[in-house]
Amino acid sequence: MGIGILAGVVVGAFVLLVIVFKMMWRVAEPNEALIISGSNHKNEGLGAGMGFRIVTGRGTLVLPGVQAVRKLSLDLNETQLSVECVTHQGIPLKVRGVVIFKVGDDFVSIANAARRFLDQQKLMSERVHIVFAGHLRAIVGGLTVEDMIRDREKLTGQARSACGTEMEKLGLIVDSLQIHEIEDPTGYIKNLAAPHAAAVQRDARIAQAEANRRATEAEQQAAARMSEATRDSEILQAGYQAERDQASARARQAGPLAEAASRQEVVVQETRVAELEGHRKEQQLQAEVRKPADAMAYETRTLAAAERDARISAAEADAKETELASAAKATATRLTGEAAAQHAKGLAVAEATRAKGLAEAESIKARAAALAENQEAVVAQQLAEKWPEIVSAGASAFGNVDQMVLLNGADGMADVFAKALTMGGTGLGLARQLLATMNPGAPEQLGGVPAAPRSEESVEITVGDTE
Repeated sequence: MGIGILAGVVVGAFVLLVIVFKMMWRVAEPNEALIISGSNHKNEGLGAGMGFRIVTGRGTLVLPGVQAVRKLSLDLNETQLSVECVTHQGIPLKVRGVVIFKVGDDFVSIANAARRFLDQQKLMSERVHIVFAGHLRAIVGGLTVEDMIRDREKLTGQARSACGTEMEKLGLIVDSLQIHEIEDPTGYIKNLAAPHAAAVQRDARIAQAEANRRATEAEQQAAARMSEATRDSEILQAGYQAERDQASARARQAGPLAEAASRQEVVVQETRVAELEGHRKEQQLQAEVRKPADAMAYETRTLAAAERDARISAAEADAKETELASAAKATATRLTGEAAAQHAKGLAVAEATRAKGLAEAESIKARAAALAENQEAVVAQQLAEKWPEIVSAGASAFGNVDQMVLLNGADGMADVFAKALTMGGTGLGLARQLLATMNPGAPEQLGGVPAAPRSEESVEITVGDTE
């Protein structure tokens, strides 16, 4: 029971203490300053014994009934300026602007403002307007209209400088001063600007005319380019249409043209095949008919010529042999008759025989001398006398040849015989051999000249089968 009462008393005392502390504790907001009066306090920057204390941005204890607490706003304030002034030229003007101000943040400014505006904070703007209006009239009175128009910042700077000391005494500071407008009820500024306005208007009209001209030229050029583009487009479209028409025509003609080309190619190929077939047949006839026929004709001509030459040689040989045999037989008969007829004469015949032998010896000696002097002429004479035998002997060299191919026909045959009979020493030896054969009783010499040795060389004759 006692503990509960004690606890209640303690809680009550605590609650009472909190209420009392709540009543005594005051906190200054960021945009205000607490002015505590009722006791002597010393503030930084202020003299002692002012009779009030300034608190900003923190809390403090205030003794109720002993000390009084009031608030001074530190917010921004503004006042609209509308001041009628007269310039240095005597021209009346009306200056409109705005002043933005506030109480200074230092204790001196707060103290000055608290002494002057603590109970009259709503009249602060009016007081500032009065201060600035007086200074503006004094400043404008020393300036011309041209100065104010051309250098408005000069007017603003001079106004702030002139009002700075007084605002500081009031505990206020100016954050901004702007001159919005300068009204001219007499029209001086308008007239002052008229020449410039006229020039500007003139330049504007000129510029506008130039702009209109350029715009017109640009529009005309644009229209011309548009017409040109339209023309080019139509030309291109016409060209494309022509190409499409040509393509369509070619497409329509592609089938017949392809068919005609195919037929032409077929005809060309058939013609080429016919030409190749004709050429093949011609080559076949050339190989199978003409060449064999030419070979057979050539063979026939060659064989006929050889047979003809052989028959001629044989006939000539037979005729010569018959003639020689008849002559020998007649000579033998005549000699026998003469021997019988002359037998009686004895010595006469012997003398005649001896004389004949001497004559023959002289003849042989003369022939030998002639042969020694001109052997070739004598040989030629004897060859002429024995030519049939020589030809027969030359033809007998080809008696064993079955088939012989000569490259130049009958002329080749004659060339072979001529070469066989006249080839250097071989032909001459053959001729001498024939002479010796036809005259067995003669010694191995012609006219006392030894016969040339028989040559072992032979004439090479190409013998082959006929194709």
